[in-house]
Amino acid sequence: MTYTENLWLYFTLLFGIIIVPGMDMLFVLANSLSGGRSRGMAATAGIMAGGAVHSLYGAIGVGILASLIPWLFNPLLFFGAAYMIWIGFTLIRSSITVDTVGEGSLRSGWRAFRQGAITCLINPKAYLFMLAVYPQFLKPVYGPIWLQGLIMGAMTLATQFAIYGAVALTASRSRTLLISNPGATIIVGRAAGALLIAVSLLTAWHGWKAVA
Repeated sequence: MTYTENLWLYFTLLFGIIIVPGMDMLFVLANSLSGGRSRGMAATAGIMAGGAVHSLYGAIGVGILASLIPWLFNPLLFFGAAYMIWIGFTLIRSSITVDTVGEGSLRSGWRAFRQGAITCLINPKAYLFMLAVYPQFLKPVYGPIWLQGLIMGAMTLATQFAIYGAVALTASRSRTLLISNPGATIIVGRAAGALLIAVSLLTAWHGWKAVA
């Protein structure tokens, strides 16, 4: 698998995770409804800041692993693939709906930024995502780990900005889509689950070929 193909697989997996309605998306939407687009974009920026921190420690962790405990690299890769497949099956079997999105408490743009960053940083699923995903795509064979981490981190922030920023700029329509069309959120969740399974199986297969 070439490095370009590796990045495309990472982007597909990343997009599938972020597009599923969850705490981050609802936090952005609530701030947009209560404070307008500027506050929604501040919340988005806060979540992006949290994502940058997650990307940083993910890259550092994989770099340390590759240099100090290289034999553990492949088992973690397969563990990560299995974890993402489990998430994919969970999304397919579940029916994700959003019953209500409140307007939230009054807060300044700076406070929305800080709370967005904290919301992202204290999310335990984000830590598991980094543990499961990064070993699959950050590989010494592609060059310096820090450079790969920088590229993947930039992709993560850009994807968060595109999706959550769109929610902030179209808050009223996004609210209608999430609440009035539960079927749409179910379809999004199941499609994302199928993407996670497909990408995880593919990365596990490439990893198995590399060690076979």
